[in-house]
Amino acid sequence: MRQALHQLHIETPGQGLHEFTGPVCRWVADSGIDTGLLTLFVRHTSCSLLIQENAAPAARRDLERWIARIAPESRDYEHDDEGADDMPAHLRAAITTTSIAIPVAGGAPLLGTWQGIYLFEHRRASHRRQVALHLIGA
Repeated sequence: MRQALHQLHIETPGQGLHEFTGPVCRWVADSGIDTGLLTLFVRHTSCSLLIQENAAPAARRDLERWIARIAPESRDYEHDDEGADDMPAHLRAAITTTSIAIPVAGGAPLLGTWQGIYLFEHRRASHRRQVALHLIGA
């Protein structure tokens, strides 16, 4: 059994789904681990990770609008230290996820044909996000 650990830095221009499947797949291929389990973990509380449709941009736009309706920006939240998008960003991260596990076979994540790995930025401002990648296998 072997392990590999890496940290990706993802620059986000603001709210929305930002795909980073390519860098993840390249790192897994370069790790030399053929079969195992890949865990991704975002090290922040106002963004999240998703595996989502990567072929139809309308699917991503619909998801972004749905999340905005579920946790709208408002000055009605007690926690608004960084503005109207502060608490909604935390709520949106809470109803999605900060960690994803993906099986690996043949030196590649076993993603479906239309699946991509996304960082879901919930803040309006640009950010530099950190995603930890941990791969265990043989």
